[in-house]
Amino acid sequence: MSLAFPAAIQNYEALSSLMGLMREAAASGQWDQLVALEKQCQERVQIMRQVDAQSALAESVRERKKTLILKILADDASIRQNTQPWMEKLQWALRNTRQEKKVRQAYTPSR
Repeated sequence: MSLAFPAAIQNYEALSSLMGLMREAAASGQWDQLVALEKQCQERVQIMRQVDAQSALAESVRERKKTLILKILADDASIRQNTQPWMEKLQWALRNTRQEKKVRQAYTPSR
């Protein structure tokens, strides 16, 4: 089954746009926005799995798809680079909170 160029690539274009927005949100520390966009990306990928399984693409369309996938991967790497320090801080805070709780439990008299 062969789809026209715009129909076959529309989902990749949409995903690429969402990933660009996620990259911008991550770079500016807008974590709530990043999470909301990530959910939209997951929904888009679910749609794409169904469409991709049914489509045979012409060479020019496959090249455009490849270009979009490479951009999506580059944006994903940038998002990870921006979120990694935040995730490390969050993990550190959670570890310290757990340790503090254990210390309190160890040194608080039982009733």
